[in-house]
Amino acid sequence: MERLDAAADQSRVGCKLSNREHMVDCVYIAACARDARLTRICVASIRYFYPEVRIRLLAGDILQRGLAEELQHYWAVELVDLPKGDYGWGLVKLEPLFGPAGQKFLVMDVDTAITGRVLDIRAKSDAPFFVDDERLSDADFKRLYYDWDKLREIDPKVQPARAAFNVGQWFGTAGLVKREEFDPWVEWTLPRRLRYPQYFMGGDQGVLNYVILQKEAFEGLRIERRTIMRWPGNPMDGLDVESVSKGTAPPLIIHWAGLKKTFLRDMVGADLLVFFEKFYYQRLPAGNLRRVLAICYHVWLQWKHFVRVRMTLAYRKWIGARLSKNTSREIVKQSIAT
Repeated sequence: MERLDAAADQSRVGCKLSNREHMVDCVYIAACARDARLTRICVASIRYFYPEVRIRLLAGDILQRGLAEELQHYWAVELVDLPKGDYGWGLVKLEPLFGPAGQKFLVMDVDTAITGRVLDIRAKSDAPFFVDDERLSDADFKRLYYDWDKLREIDPKVQPARAAFNVGQWFGTAGLVKREEFDPWVEWTLPRRLRYPQYFMGGDQGVLNYVILQKEAFEGLRIERRTIMRWPGNPMDGLDVESVSKGTAPPLIIHWAGLKKTFLRDMVGADLLVFFEKFYYQRLPAGNLRRVLAICYHVWLQWKHFVRVRMTLAYRKWIGARLSKNTSREIVKQSIAT
């Protein structure tokens, strides 16, 4: 715990100077009901390196009860004032684009954590968009983002692409991309829906890449691409508690995309997740007890969700079997009648 305090104090000294440079105006975190544990960890990782940066929570659906108040009271995290409801798969992360013109921001999923002063790297670029550099084959791009060949059926001007960016972490500037530019592709209802889910992959990932990359191709929108993300499915070399706490780790955003588990111990990089979780509860009264209770509640929520999903799938399978059986009987009856 002393190491947590010392490192955090050292971080605050550097932060007061660098905040004056206005690296970003705001960090947005997209949260949902069952990810309160990871939300706390994500917030703690940001506050560990940037105690004074503005953090705002994007609620993609109804949040866990009391989470927003807890984050606001102890960690100065604001809740974005949005209509309550279901924003679909990640589509709430489009909202920062439509904020105050010129606002510079970072958008993060909750299953992320920063390992160093990554905002300082962003501050060295004057490009309005600053994203992870992901180079893909045509097949992988179409599988993970969007298929430009199929999209030509409705957009003859669509351009092939090679460089994409994972939308779990990206820097943008508000006011440069308008909501109406998404109108042909997104229904702004609650729940949010893609108009053509067969063309765009991964919820917000495909459609956001499409709109931004087409704007780059046709209007010259400037995008700087740098390696800012580390996926734990690849080697985690240099990213451990010792290097992160000492400030010697490369400044990156770790994104556990597709690798979430009910228990942190089962996740790659579990030591870092536990490190930031303990840092988070250090600030709360009776922090250790709160942490234990929160873990128990988290496990119960995941178990309840798992059971509900299994029961829903079993019910749909049963209904499908009944419908198939009844249809077969009708076919037999019709054959006998003829």
